[in-house]
Amino acid sequence: MQRVTPATSRRATHGPKSIVECGSFATLANRANALEALDRALRQTLPSPLREQVRFANLRNDRLVFLASSPAWASRLRLMQTQILAAAHATGTCASSVTVKVVPQSPVATTAPDQPKPLSPAAATHLRAAAASLSDPEMRVLFLELASLAETADSVGKSTR
Repeated sequence: MQRVTPATSRRATHGPKSIVECGSFATLANRANALEALDRALRQTLPSPLREQVRFANLRNDRLVFLASSPAWASRLRLMQTQILAAAHATGTCASSVTVKVVPQSPVATTAPDQPKPLSPAAATHLRAAAASLSDPEMRVLFLELASLAETADSVGKSTR
């Protein structure tokens, strides 16, 4: 396992680093691989339900930073700080504290995209009126074609039955 060294320099500003501060791509890739290996090693020591709800994020100075999906999981992880630090020391990682940040998981995307809402009869009326006022014949045709896509009063009644 590669040894992960903490980021010890403090920057004056927050936010993304400039590309010059990041170093070479190989250095970044090696750090990412080392952090991934440390994530696997540390989460392996956690009980199963907790292991799926947290993720190791970074080693900053002498602090292990974890992300939890809810405040409840964050509290459970904080209770295991001694065990986590022992596991980190066993891997050769120098850490003296654990920080847990709550980052709710993003909702799962729906499998079916939302159906587009049809134009209302009122919208069709306004499109026809706008088409009548247009001097450009191509635009007039486009507005009228769009107005023809609007729901009629009959189709609204049929679709709600």
